[in-house]
Amino acid sequence: GGAGGAKAYGAVVLIRVMYSGMHIMSKIALDQGMNPFVFVFYRHTTAALVLIPIAFALERQKTKPVTLKIAGKMFVHALYGVTACGVLFNLGLNYASATSSSALYNVQPVDGVYEAEEAPWQRLWTVLQGPLIEDTSKLMNTTLQISCASVQAFVVAVAAERDFSKWKIGWNISLAAIIYSGVIVTALSYYMQMWTIAKRGPVFLAMSMPLTLIFTIIISSFVLGEAVSLGSIIAGILLIGGLYNVLWGKSMERKDDDTNKMGGGKPAVELQDKEQARVPDDAAAK
Repeated sequence: GGAGGAKAYGAVVLIRVMYSGMHIMSKIALDQGMNPFVFVFYRHTTAALVLIPIAFALERQKTKPVTLKIAGKMFVHALYGVTACGVLFNLGLNYASATSSSALYNVQPVDGVYEAEEAPWQRLWTVLQGPLIEDTSKLMNTTLQISCASVQAFVVAVAAERDFSKWKIGWNISLAAIIYSGVIVTALSYYMQMWTIAKRGPVFLAMSMPLTLIFTIIISSFVLGEAVSLGSIIAGILLIGGLYNVLWGKSMERKDDDTNKMGGGKPAVELQDKEQARVPDDAAAK
């Protein structure tokens, strides 16, 4: 309905504002010497500590049982969709600006977003959440994946940074960035994304991704004093144009497939009329 649609639009705008804040706060923390691998571990662990008691309190009686197969799927999806993305993102952010990282965030592949139900084992983290939500629930799905990502990120962080003195954090921007990224982005935003996908589908969520770039440019220009260059604007336009071009192409491809399934590219009504017109001729021939 109209109210549900308004909520969905409001949710994606809020999600993108949250991500913009994450880009900026994470950049500040990394610039001050925070190890990107350790940062990802702290972020996911903070989110898990928030989500686990909430999921236990709200869903322990009504949630579907989590089988070993579902748990395995969660672990794999968390590995590439949460842990790997988080590590690579923060590693790149360590060397780039918040605006650049936000722009590159928009090139996540969205190919195959329409085929999620037909071939879920072949597609991107976002697309695969639909079937997983049906197997569990939005909150349980989020909690399980973030918990898996916390363990995975710990292994990566230990392998990358053996000096545990560098794991210490104080009452500074690093702690604020960890709490913000863990609670607001990883926990709250991931759950909101699950809700949006369940309500409007993965394409709707994917089409809102360029808003992160726009919000990041605006906020970083005030907070970080980053100059918005002509190159950044052109690159952003190209990235956004490329995203919507892919979505438009997939939409056209989907329409063609549906038309072909209806009968060689001709509408079903037209084919039915022709079949009815042939009946008298065939009867006369006999």
